[in-house]
Amino acid sequence: MLLENRTAVIYGAGGTIGSALAAGFAAEGAGCHLVGRTAATLDATAEKIRADGGRAETAVLDALDAAAVDDHADAVARETGGIDISVNVITLNSVFGPLVDISVPDFADSLSKFLTAQLITTKAAARHMIGQESGVILFFGGSDHANKAPGLGNVQISFDALEGLRRQWACELAPHGIRVLTLLTGGIPESFPDIPETEPARQSIVDATMLGRAATLSDIGHVAAFAASDRARSITGTQINISCGASGA
Repeated sequence: MLLENRTAVIYGAGGTIGSALAAGFAAEGAGCHLVGRTAATLDATAEKIRADGGRAETAVLDALDAAAVDDHADAVARETGGIDISVNVITLNSVFGPLVDISVPDFADSLSKFLTAQLITTKAAARHMIGQESGVILFFGGSDHANKAPGLGNVQISFDALEGLRRQWACELAPHGIRVLTLLTGGIPESFPDIPETEPARQSIVDATMLGRAATLSDIGHVAAFAASDRARSITGTQINISCGASGA
């Protein structure tokens, strides 16, 4: 198994993307610590992982609470001997719509919370990874400079800002043997509610690809597990493009 005896912390593990990442890590042998704000969704993810033979523990906390995040990371490290993988896929009230119609406070508050949560969780993992001189931190979403889709509000802007964080973390943590990567997806249709209203958006993602299909939730788990493994030990400070050719062409 690619991640045998590794410990992964997944923030937002009760959501569609987070649960896919956790399943991918667990299938390759990692012990998964699932973190989020809703016990029911975390428990559902954990139960599925355990039913498939994997290992999962849950913790309910707010990623904006730095003390709670630090305490949880410390507890995981004490219990397991360290933190090998950390990923935060929590979304915090993204604001969609034309920028001209979005209020400045709503825009700024959403962006601030998103980046603050990412900074808090990454710092918590980095403290332990620096001490052990190893680890992998994954970001999700990615930045595509060619994106021209209107109406995304601060969503793509958030991902662009996140890439700035990723670049800085990568260069600062590399001397400690820590790799930092982003998974660039171009959108995952499976993560959309399966209702008629979302069909145009889901189809637009597929239409933008070269392969005529979009990445699946299973694809995300497989690629994330590979990226976090020693088989990807030479990859850091960059995006892994799993958009099926939709981005970065």
